[in-house]
Amino acid sequence: MSTNIDIQQILENQIQKALKEIYQTEGNIPALQIQKTRKEFEGDLTLVTFPLLKISGKKPEETGQDIGEYLLAHCEEVTAFNVVKGFLNLAIREKYWLEYFKSIYQNKNFGIASPDSKSHVLVEYSSPNTNKPLHLGHLRNNFLGYSVAAILKAYGHKVTKVQIINDRGIHICKSMVAWQKFGNGETPESTGMKGDHLVGKYYVLFDKQYKSEIAELLSSGISEDEAKQKAPIMREAQKMLKQWEEKDADVYALWQTMNGWVYKGFETTYRNMGVDFDKLYYESDTYLLGKTEVEKGLQSRAFFQKEDGSIWVDLTGEGLDEKALLRKDGTAMYITQDIGTAILRFVDYPDATSLIYTVGNEQDYHFKVLFKILSKLGFKQADQCFHLSYGMVELPEGKMKSREGTVVDADEIMTAMKDEARDVAAEQGKLDDLDESTKEQVYHTIGMAALKYFLLRVDPVKNMVFNPRESIDFNGHTGPFIEYGYVRTRAIERKMYELVKGEIQDLDTHLIGDLHNTEKNLIVKLRDFPEVVGEAATRYNPSLIANYCFELIKEFNSFYHECPVLREENIAKRNFRVALSSKVGEVTARGMKMLGIDMVERM
Repeated sequence: MSTNIDIQQILENQIQKALKEIYQTEGNIPALQIQKTRKEFEGDLTLVTFPLLKISGKKPEETGQDIGEYLLAHCEEVTAFNVVKGFLNLAIREKYWLEYFKSIYQNKNFGIASPDSKSHVLVEYSSPNTNKPLHLGHLRNNFLGYSVAAILKAYGHKVTKVQIINDRGIHICKSMVAWQKFGNGETPESTGMKGDHLVGKYYVLFDKQYKSEIAELLSSGISEDEAKQKAPIMREAQKMLKQWEEKDADVYALWQTMNGWVYKGFETTYRNMGVDFDKLYYESDTYLLGKTEVEKGLQSRAFFQKEDGSIWVDLTGEGLDEKALLRKDGTAMYITQDIGTAILRFVDYPDATSLIYTVGNEQDYHFKVLFKILSKLGFKQADQCFHLSYGMVELPEGKMKSREGTVVDADEIMTAMKDEARDVAAEQGKLDDLDESTKEQVYHTIGMAALKYFLLRVDPVKNMVFNPRESIDFNGHTGPFIEYGYVRTRAIERKMYELVKGEIQDLDTHLIGDLHNTEKNLIVKLRDFPEVVGEAATRYNPSLIANYCFELIKEFNSFYHECPVLREENIAKRNFRVALSSKVGEVTARGMKMLGIDMVERM
């Protein structure tokens, strides 16, 4: 029996032989479509026969019958078959599954490709503004980007995690102006506030003052557009932006001070999130390169200049609009720094083959424009840039607005999730046997598992509502449910170690006997892991890993309730079941780690 080859490859080889021998074909055989058998039918794997009808010249059912009979006679791994319309369902011999499991049990890197076996990928995520704290939307962004990077690395890519810190621009000047006007010199130290929260406070104050001034101007009879332009506080912010770009000493010193407050706050938030970066870029640096590139584009006539001095690109021929690249006063815009950042990254990492931007779907148009501009500039890597667009996340109460101060910030949510984990654990008595110090660590781990899993289990392209209470349910489609199942696998391992005073070194598969259906289901589910990792890496979709871990633990729970493990009298079967439990735990932890989720050992 060819146990050193995956069953998919065995079947493909045998089916190709069947097609040649039965139908005497010498031409090209189309790619074979072999998939898992649907639960309502008998079998393990299914061959779709429709693509093979040109070769057979027969009906789908007849083609399936021919191939099934050939496999039954020539492929020892196939023990039975049935045909349902154009689908040939194949039952695989139990011995194959046992030997397959034995081979992966010894593989401590199962599902993980060798490092740097593929290309170098840059993954951007987070990329905050330094005028406010990180919020719920940033949580989805950070968890998504960090997870995609981890999955790509597991799939064999060299990965560099990067972010651009948006530390300049009109939005930054708004906080600075408001602090100058209303701050009375307060600091994080004098107020006891995190620096990013303090600066965010003044961003909200700016907006309140701005709206008040607009309302006053409107009462004088001018239009709303004119009122927005003439509002004194907005004019102060615009003046400050100009002064900043001219390196005015006082403005620059204030900018450095307030950004320093924010960076210190961000460090704490990232540490609690469990995310990190390999390389930081700052808009205050990259916008200069962007301005240079825009000037080059103007000289090469890729861009054009309007009468007021502003510089634009015309993308109407590409189905887009005209886009401003530099204002009439020469100050840079958001897209200016994006141009500079993209080019600088490929200069810094010349071996990088792709750059993934993890940014919400409200920026879809922005990235279409950016990639077209890079192409017009002759930037050869333009077609290697990809926007990982994801949907918005809301709370049950609805949307959040940072300018109005209605955003639920990341720090508050993470603290609330730890508290939620504490409350639910107390209700269900999950942690009663642990000491207080251990409990606090477990509360944090479980709370973050709930938060991360809930935000990552949904396909990135979809909008979603984050429900804190639902996310912490130990019996639902949640991170805590998976954590609890994992803890069971670890408890089995520990008790087995106490019995035999060591790890299981060998599996006597020939002494195990018949497989229980839940045992086989677990092995089949484990077999899917490398394929799921590959698909998640190809599609940049952590939800595939998240849902796989959930389904794996569900299968394990069925096995756990149906099959005695340590009470099994057949020693070979007992050892097998312990090994199976151990492998499920190992793969679950590996998959959850790709989501940035730590596992607890006891609960």
